[in-house]
Order: sequence, then C-alpha cells, then structure tokens
Amino acid sequence: MALALFIGMLLPLQALINASLGKQTFGPVFASLASFMVGTGVLLAWWLLTRPVFVPAALAKVPWWAWMGGVIGALFVASATLLVPRLGAASLICLVVAGQLVGSVVLDHYGVLHARQPVDALRIVGLLLVVAGAVLVVKPWQASGG
Repeated sequence: MALALFIGMLLPLQALINASLGKQTFGPVFASLASFMVGTGVLLAWWLLTRPVFVPAALAKVPWWAWMGGVIGALFVASATLLVPRLGAASLICLVVAGQLVGSVVLDHYGVLHARQPVDALRIVGLLLVVAGAVLVVKPWQASGG
C-alpha cells in the first residue's frame, strides 16, 4: 500500500515535469513521447537485469487487446501533459482519481479481465465521497483563473 501511495504522489510531479518539458521543447505530444522513450529505456534495463527468459513464439499467443495498455498509457501521459497547465496538478489528479474509481467499480462489478466483485452500498458511498472531494478541489463553479 505504501508503494501505491508513493507512486500516486509521483503522478502529479510527472505531469508537471512533462508539461515543463513540452513548454521548453516541441509541445505536449513530444514531451509525452520523450517520457515514454526514457521510461522504455529504464524498463528495458530493468527487464534485462532480471535475466528474463524470452520466447518470441509466446508473443503470437497474446490477444490483440492485451497490447492496449500502452495505448491507454500514452493517452494518459499525453492528456496529463496537456491538461496540467490548464487545470493544475491537484485538479488533474482529483479528476483522474475520480475517473479511475468510477471505471474500477464498473470493471469490478462486471468482472472485466478478473474475478467479479459486485458493487455494494459501501462502495457506492465511497465512490460518491471521492467524486464529491474531486468537485471540491476542482471547484468547477469558479472561473478557471482561480
């Protein structure tokens, strides 16, 4: 749980760093690409250091949708890079977390790609509290200038 909390704390910093890189270079899409290139290098080194067994034939057995995590990751990083200067780090992350929770509850309820975990009243209350918290942080009733 501590690692998940720590990673969650790093996500707004990642968005701010990428937005800064985008302003200093060629925009948010380039900054996102650079972020993925650096991340790919880190992950490649990590993977190689663990001495994996690589069987290329195993890749042919992977269903097409199993590769969509990279598409979703790219969409998230590019969108966060684009939105953090407009929304601010706190608003961006609150909206992302609220969206993650809504999506997670739906995916759990229907058992998409894992064991089904039906929604119950306590989860709905928790979901509503997170959404209410996001609304209080984002303050959509105020002008974007603050």
